[in-house]
Amino acid sequence: MGALPAPPSFVTTIGPMERPTRFEHNRWVGDKRNQVVHDVDAIEDPEHLADLMEARTYLCFGPDSLAEARNRGYHPCRVCARSSAEGDD
Repeated sequence: MGALPAPPSFVTTIGPMERPTRFEHNRWVGDKRNQVVHDVDAIEDPEHLADLMEARTYLCFGPDSLAEARNRGYHPCRVCARSSAEGDD
């Protein structure tokens, strides 16, 4: 049995960004440094989330909703809110 041929170089597969291990069941993650809440499902730049995880200044909300984040004084990230189709979950 021979090896499978490589796919053509012009084919690109882009899937959804995986959620961080600590937040695999959370959609909304807050940044304690600036009181901003991010929609993990709408983050377009993985580096943005990586920076938050590296700084260890994150917070999740219970219940996992934008309304709860706002109750705690957080405001939505402009980039995530613009990308999110359901900004008022």
